[in-house]
Amino acid sequence: MHIPSYNAELRPVILHQFIRDNPLGLLTTSIRGPSHPLIQASHIPWVVDGEYESENEFGVLRGHIARPNPQAKAMIEALSQSPGSQHLEEDVLVVFNGPVHHYITPKFYKETKPSIGKVVPTWNYEAVQVYGRAKIYFDTKSPEFGLFLNKQLADLSSNAENAHLQQSSNTEAEPWKVSDAPASYIELLKKNLVGIEIEIKSLAGRFKLSQEKRLGDRNGVIDGLKETGTAAGMEMSTLMARRAAEYDAQKQGNLE
Repeated sequence: MHIPSYNAELRPVILHQFIRDNPLGLLTTSIRGPSHPLIQASHIPWVVDGEYESENEFGVLRGHIARPNPQAKAMIEALSQSPGSQHLEEDVLVVFNGPVHHYITPKFYKETKPSIGKVVPTWNYEAVQVYGRAKIYFDTKSPEFGLFLNKQLADLSSNAENAHLQQSSNTEAEPWKVSDAPASYIELLKKNLVGIEIEIKSLAGRFKLSQEKRLGDRNGVIDGLKETGTAAGMEMSTLMARRAAEYDAQKQGNLE
């Protein structure tokens, strides 16, 4: 992903929170084998762990994938050729997208378009990319398999349920827990899953929200999106205003 300096976000604490707020990531693998395509991708919800003790420590992503998924089959096939190995040979990529994106028409640029006309359309969005080494839990008879999936399913459900309840108007609702379902049912489902644990090697975000534009152009985009009256336009307008304030504060701090 192309990440210009003015759109770049590299702080692990910020990127981890972005992943927690937008946990559905696109897992992309490159696994050479006779039975499956080289490049495969699947949308998977993730849990991210990190303590931020060092700028060089990016944390861990945890997820799971359905065993019948061709991508899971490719992983198992590759690892079965190296008995005892649980790590994929090639690093994997996971991309997380923000909840809103929007087309930006040149008509929004109120400073540059009227003066010199050198403007073109673009698209605003937020995205985070993760590269790392993947450990695969696929042996259903291994105690490690059960322990990983028990924690993964519990943590993922807890995160998603709490986020759901925060958006709900029912303040007395209780979150659903894995233990609410019959244990035998959960054990059966687990056998149809494959666990994935990614040691993050590289973590970066691109928050492309016109923050580097001239003030008149940037404000024109914010106002233009607001005037669309659509939910996406209004949300993008609010997000742009927030990121612009952060960008200006950071720029001012660098100058001082």
